[in-house]
Amino acid sequence: MAGSNPVSAILIIIITIFLPPVGVFMIAGCGADLLINILLTCLGYFPGHIHAFYLEYVYFERRDQARLGQINQSHAPGIYSQNVQRGNVAGYGTVAT
Repeated sequence: MAGSNPVSAILIIIITIFLPPVGVFMIAGCGADLLINILLTCLGYFPGHIHAFYLEYVYFERRDQARLGQINQSHAPGIYSQNVQRGNVAGYGTVAT
């Protein structure tokens, strides 16, 4: 969902500052990571931020590594979204359009 433009990364970070679950939804979609972030945000605003920024860090780091040709096959702990794990890069056996 987040493009390659640095402005989109800044926009996601700004959105995450105000509403952490919306930032998580933009990079991970609707899934376990979003549910965890909503629960953490309800328990306390600060834990929701930590989780959201961790997801965004892994997402953008993996995306940048994939652009350089360095595919990281290890799974980041505590992240359930394959979109975040891969950095929004198509996996094996898919055709990029």
